Amino acid sequence: MISSAALSNSLDSDTLERDRELILLKHRSHFPALGVINRTYFNYGGQGVLCGSALKSITRNFQHIEELGCFSNAAGDWMMAEYDVTKTAIAQEFQVSPNTITLTENTTIGCNIALWSVDWQQGDRLLLSDCEHHGIIASAVQIQKRFGIEIDYFPLFNSRNTNSDDPETVVDLLVQHLQPKTRMVMISHICWNTGQVLPLQAIAKACHDLNVLVAVDAAQSVGVLPLNLAEIAADFYAFTTHKWWCAPLGLGALYIRPEIFDAVEPVFVGWRGLTAKTPIPQWKQDGAKFEVASSTYTLYEALRIAIAHANSWGNQQQRYERIYKLSRILWQKLNALPHINCVRQLPPESGLISFQINRELAKRAIAQKTHGLIARQLESEYQILIRALPEPDCLRASVHYLTTITDIDRLVEVFANLA
Repeated sequence: MISSAALSNSLDSDTLERDRELILLKHRSHFPALGVINRTYFNYGGQGVLCGSALKSITRNFQHIEELGCFSNAAGDWMMAEYDVTKTAIAQEFQVSPNTITLTENTTIGCNIALWSVDWQQGDRLLLSDCEHHGIIASAVQIQKRFGIEIDYFPLFNSRNTNSDDPETVVDLLVQHLQPKTRMVMISHICWNTGQVLPLQAIAKACHDLNVLVAVDAAQSVGVLPLNLAEIAADFYAFTTHKWWCAPLGLGALYIRPEIFDAVEPVFVGWRGLTAKTPIPQWKQDGAKFEVASSTYTLYEALRIAIAHANSWGNQQQRYERIYKLSRILWQKLNALPHINCVRQLPPESGLISFQINRELAKRAIAQKTHGLIARQLESEYQILIRALPEPDCLRASVHYLTTITDIDRLVEVFANLA
C-alpha cells in the first residue's frame, strides 16, 4: 500500500510537472514558428526557431543603421558596441574570457580556421572520427592535397567494439589511432548523425599528453550541453548559433584556448584582425586575430535576445536535463515500433535521435520510399518537420527543451500508422 506521505509527494510532483509544462507553453508562445497550426518541429539540429523579439530586433537594427547614416562614425560606434557586448554574452555562456572568442558566420568557418591555422608539413597526420560531417572531411582532403598530410580515421559508428559508447573505450580507441606525426584531432562534441556525446575533456587531456591539438565541431552541442570551455580544454571549439540557440542564420563563433594562441596563424586575413600599426601589419592579440572584415552586426542583438530568452526558462543544465529526458522518451517509443530501427542501441545522451525504416516490416507504400521522400511526405501531409541524413541513411529527429510530450506523441503516432 502507498503511504499517505508518498502519495502526497507523488501528487506534488505531478502538480509541479503540470505547472512546468504550462510555463513552457507560455514560453513557447513567443516563437511564431511554433504557433503554426498543426506544425510539429523536430529540426533544431538543422536550424532553430526565432522568438518574436529576436525577429523584430533584426528589422529594427537595419532601420537604426539607416537612420544613423550608413558608414557614419555614429553607425561605426554602434556596430563596435554591438560587437563587444555580443562577444561578452557568448563568453559568459562558456565561462571564459571574451578575448578567447572569434566571431564567425557558422561552424564550418570556425572549423576551417582551426584546420588551416596549423603549420602543416608533408607527412603530418590529422585524425578524424568516422562520424564527422562531410564539410569537415572535404576541408581535411583539401589540406591533404595542399600539404601532403595523411588523414586517419578512428571508428565510432563502424566500430566492432560493442562498448564503443563507453567514454573510456572512446578515449582508448582514439589514442590507439594516434601516430607519432599526428598534429591534430578534429572531432564532434555531439555527433551530428548518431547523437553520441564524446567525452571531450578526457580526450583533450589524452591528446595534450601527446602534444596533439584538439579541434571540435560543436554545431550540435552549443545550446544542448552545459559547457565550461576552460575546464574542457579543447584547443578550438567551433559552433553556430542558429541551431540549438535559436538565433539567426549567419552567426557563429570559435573559442581558441589561450595557451595555443601564439602558435596558430590566420589563413584568411583582413582589417578586423589587424592593429592600426604600419607599415608592417600587426595581429590583434585576442580572438579578432582570426576575423576578416565586415559582418552583419545588425543580427548580433537577436543572438543576445535568443540567449536571454532561453535563460529565462531555467539554466543550461536544467534545459539539458529536459532534452535528455524527452529524447529518451522518444527513443523508447520509436524503439517499440516493430518497423523502426534506432541507429544507436543505447538511450540517447543528446537531443538527436536517428532512426531507419525497417523495410521488411513496413507497409509496401512506405517501404519503397527513401528516407528523404518520407521526410518530405511528413512535412507536406502532416506538417511534421524532421531531417533525412545521407550517412547513415536515416531520419533524424531533434528534441529541444521547447519540444513537448504532445509533439513526441504526434510523431510516434504518425510513424505507427505508417506501419
